Amino acid sequence: MLDGVTIDAAACPSGDERVLLFGLLAETNARLSRDLAMALEAECGLPLAWFDVLLRLRRSEEGRLKMSQMADAIVHSTGGTTRLVDRLEEAGLVTRQNCPNDRRAVYVAITPAGNARLDDALAVHLAFLDRQLAARLSEGERESLSALLAKLGEPLA
Repeated sequence: MLDGVTIDAAACPSGDERVLLFGLLAETNARLSRDLAMALEAECGLPLAWFDVLLRLRRSEEGRLKMSQMADAIVHSTGGTTRLVDRLEEAGLVTRQNCPNDRRAVYVAITPAGNARLDDALAVHLAFLDRQLAARLSEGERESLSALLAKLGEPLA
């Protein structure tokens, strides 16, 4: 009962296992992301969004992605991605390149300065992962968590 009103648990299933599990996933992600963002800013002056872009570019096959691919990868709107890339480009960490076979498409590519900055940030990231994952979860737990998260991340058929 809330303020004299009885709430039917079936109509408002806030205690449902699925609701609680999703909440735990969201809260854990938010806390880890916030803590990593603070560490990256404090130790190497790199915003988490910049780190994410640089890491995705490094992991891409040619060190570059089309702007649309980047927007999809970092789950931003195309406008938000454009503004983010503008700031990274102003800092000299990425460059835009025209697509030779599609005049409408633009690539974003990591620069040597971007690679150097990413190396610094990866040292901070790895130390963070050691504290937050490796020290707290066994190898088997990390493997299970990885498999479960990969399964949840797969598109529905």
